[in-house]
Amino acid sequence: MGGQPVAITTFTQLMDEARRVGPKMIAVAAPHEPEILLGAQDAEREGIANCTLVGDRDLIKKMAAEHSIDISKMMIMHEPQPKLAARKVMELLRMGHADLAMKGKLETADFLRAALDRETGVRVGRLVSHVAVFEVPGFDRLLFVSDSGVVVAPTLEQKVDIVQNAIMVAQALGVKEPKVAILAATETVNPKIPTTMDAANLSKMAERGQIQGAVVDGPLALDNAISPESVAIKGIRTSLGGQADILIAPDVEAGNMLAKAITYFAKGKMAGVVVGGKSPLVVASRSDPHETKLVSMALGVILAS
Repeated sequence: MGGQPVAITTFTQLMDEARRVGPKMIAVAAPHEPEILLGAQDAEREGIANCTLVGDRDLIKKMAAEHSIDISKMMIMHEPQPKLAARKVMELLRMGHADLAMKGKLETADFLRAALDRETGVRVGRLVSHVAVFEVPGFDRLLFVSDSGVVVAPTLEQKVDIVQNAIMVAQALGVKEPKVAILAATETVNPKIPTTMDAANLSKMAERGQIQGAVVDGPLALDNAISPESVAIKGIRTSLGGQADILIAPDVEAGNMLAKAITYFAKGKMAGVVVGGKSPLVVASRSDPHETKLVSMALGVILAS
């Protein structure tokens, strides 16, 4: 990483760091949408990436021409079938011809299926999980949320990997010892609410060194995780002090709702990446503007360094 001395706290700083460590080669699977091509164009112009487009050559060129997008420096590998394009992208990663991959216009499940294929994918024996990074108005730091997109109903064992993956992403952005809140509906351990039991176990596992590189506490309700005032009013004893960097959701539904709420209610800006494999995977939502895709690519570039 080159270890920047201070934590990255804004997306402007994140882009600066990506420029410093880039450009990296990004292979894009089925880039058959203008927003994806715009993101690729901007990534090249910003000096963070060079892009290889794997998809329908004629369609890509037609879209680029219609929307005045410059793809003149990008290599295009012709593969009109999106599922096969995803497999070809993973092949580029495995052979070292690309540093990270990005999902274009194909189902996330198909993209991840290609990534996780035991024979031809990029898995390395670890759980892969999605880490969303948010720049939220009014916060003095970036917030990391996981898992909001990959592991549907994680077991305790899987949650250990989800936490460790999120810690790795935070550390790559200069947060030396991130504060991790394991979220639940309440801050008390209740045998009738299994997620509180998981949270308590994760907290104890971190104490025993089974999760490393962070301060982990839970169960915590969302307000107690991010609001020192809430912690003080409720008199909660927590090592995080309402200053969590990482929020671990109990399942993919809660994580997805939290991520969307931050984006649509709090006007937070998001970057997202799937980690745990051989290379970072940029899996942006189709509704994300190209600015979101660009900063997600920047995050992937930093993680690929």
